Amino acid sequence: MERRLLLVFALTFLVILLSQPLLKKYLPQPVTPPTPAQNASPAQVPGSSAQAGNPPEARAGKPSSSQPGATKQATSEAEVVVENDLYRITFTNRGGQAKSWMLKKFKDDQGRPLELINGAAAPKYGYPLSLWTYDEGQRNQLNSVLYVASGSGTLSAPASLTFEYADADLAVRKTFHFDHTYAVRIETSVALRGSQIPAYPTWPAGLGDQVTPAGYAVGHLEHQYNSDVERLDIKKISGGNTLHGPFNWVGVTDQYFAAVFLPEDPQNTAAVTLRNPIEVPKDPQKSNPQDVIKVDVLGAAVGNPKGLTVERIYVGPKELHTVEAVPVPTITAADPDLRALVNFGRLSFIARPLFLWLRWTYKYVHNWGWAIVIQTLIINLVLLPLRVSSMKSALKMQRIQPQMNAIKEKYKKYGMRDPRRQEMNTEIGELMKREGVSPVGGCLPMLLQMPFLFAYYAMLGSALDLRQASWLWVHDLSSRDPYYILPIAIIITGLVTQRMTPQAGMDPSQQKMMNVMMPVMFGVISFNLAAGLCLYWCEGSLIAIVQQAVMNRTSLGQEMREIALKRARKKEKK
Repeated sequence: MERRLLLVFALTFLVILLSQPLLKKYLPQPVTPPTPAQNASPAQVPGSSAQAGNPPEARAGKPSSSQPGATKQATSEAEVVVENDLYRITFTNRGGQAKSWMLKKFKDDQGRPLELINGAAAPKYGYPLSLWTYDEGQRNQLNSVLYVASGSGTLSAPASLTFEYADADLAVRKTFHFDHTYAVRIETSVALRGSQIPAYPTWPAGLGDQVTPAGYAVGHLEHQYNSDVERLDIKKISGGNTLHGPFNWVGVTDQYFAAVFLPEDPQNTAAVTLRNPIEVPKDPQKSNPQDVIKVDVLGAAVGNPKGLTVERIYVGPKELHTVEAVPVPTITAADPDLRALVNFGRLSFIARPLFLWLRWTYKYVHNWGWAIVIQTLIINLVLLPLRVSSMKSALKMQRIQPQMNAIKEKYKKYGMRDPRRQEMNTEIGELMKREGVSPVGGCLPMLLQMPFLFAYYAMLGSALDLRQASWLWVHDLSSRDPYYILPIAIIITGLVTQRMTPQAGMDPSQQKMMNVMMPVMFGVISFNLAAGLCLYWCEGSLIAIVQQAVMNRTSLGQEMREIALKRARKKEKK
């Protein structure tokens, strides 16, 4: 056994000794790193300028491409257009990014297809689908080099488009898949010396319909994970901050449009918030370069911090039936689509049905203004019993007012902290119970009407369908009345309503003040509200005038007016 073991060791040593010349001949030996000129092949020459811009330690690293030393870079800038029935996207191979993103079914103020890339901010802060990295120099390189595109000219969806770039250190691949919807599928990978690094696709600088300071002010960064939806306004966002997932979707929005990313792996997703200042005209209609104001523009970069990113991006309208058709299968505790982009506010359980009803009405009248008129009429007719109930309750309260005053006079001599003051409240409560008067009977019907007004306000503010929808002299129901006819009508109808409504328990001097101040105050508020909401409000006031005129002719209304006149005479005698 020992002899055999010695024989094995001897043979092994002999094989190693004899193989040394062969190893020296056929295997490369360690040498000092050659210069780029010595190591370059003809295929590497076009990429030499890009390599020269890298740090020395990066140039010495191992190439990340499949073939060591291979480069892939275009020699000139070129554009590729992708379109379907909804959009027309123009890509440039410089940075492999989008330089135009037009929505065909929506128009700007000049009647042209709406450009959703912000023309004022994008040239300064970057174009959509560029890549964001934490290294600024690396980021600039990724978004300025010339990629090799897989297509040219104009492509019609369904289609795919790939941009590739490689040098001695970097290997970048960006693939986009297009279908017949507003969503685009994105696959990106960036390898540095063979290792994947995080590089997030971005929508860096606002949206193209933001042209006024008010348009920028309503910008948000929003995200959702299951049933949790968060909407961050500009004041809560700092540039360069990283939000860690999970996210079902995350991106930037304004009043009517959105650009949001939908990652396939919500758990391994990070979002970098972008916020940058720009100067815009105070009034876009007046081209005065001196009359500008500084605003902030929002953006987001979203991807997988582990490297390879696979996600979709929805760039389109916050139109309810459109976003409901975008599937988000990663959502498990809420509706698995993008409907949360449409913000109906806290009263969404009222606002959403109101909008669906309004949209149903529009199908028959084919005008959003007349649809609002019809819906407002029906709402006020439905609420009529509440107004009658409020009037009856007010009458009952006025009938027992003399007895209530007598009880108060009885306990007037006692201080507020005296225990006997509680007996006064007890007597008043027993009186109201005996006469069938509820202490909230007059207020409750009015309180029940308020949610409808607030819900209508939220609904009209979120309804993209009202954008640029005309009605009579109003050219855009989502904007203020250009001639202020509706706000002035609100003031006039308010003054008439206040004068017609019996207010038996109010001091005459207070009544005169309220009759003027309240309508004027509400009218001033309405000057900057959307014309659609003013239409709802004004029509509601007109209907209230008609209803009050009818009520005043009933026995109930006449009795209330007589009580009011008697109290006014008593006040004058005093």
